Amino acid sequence: MSQAIRLKEKFALIDGYWQPKIIGELNGQYVKLAKFKGEMIWHSHEFEDEYFQVVAGEITIALKEPCPTSGQLIEKAVTLKQGECLIVPKGIEHKPQADSEAHVLMFEPKSTAHTGDLDSEITVATEDQDWI
Repeated sequence: MSQAIRLKEKFALIDGYWQPKIIGELNGQYVKLAKFKGEMIWHSHEFEDEYFQVVAGEITIALKEPCPTSGQLIEKAVTLKQGECLIVPKGIEHKPQADSEAHVLMFEPKSTAHTGDLDSEITVATEDQDWI
């Protein structure tokens, strides 16, 4: 049955940072919420694009992208404020960060691993990303 999802109520159920929670499924993708604070690790997703939308607060996503002329990796950062979004293309190494708590909505294919091929102390397996 279709019903409204109240993001503010869902974010209130999230206790930790960098702990994505699933709120829905859409065309083979999960719709996830997470609270960001501090720094994530550098990682990439070889086969999946990743969508970030800031619902509250502000985040910066550092990116390592190939230079169009030389092909060498260039590091840059994109800052997103409330109501702004960014799509990180597959294969692009990135590292989200937030100086203070931010609430972020994400769309990811169901196959997307939390920290790509890297396994760290903050990695959350997809099967451990609870539905809220």
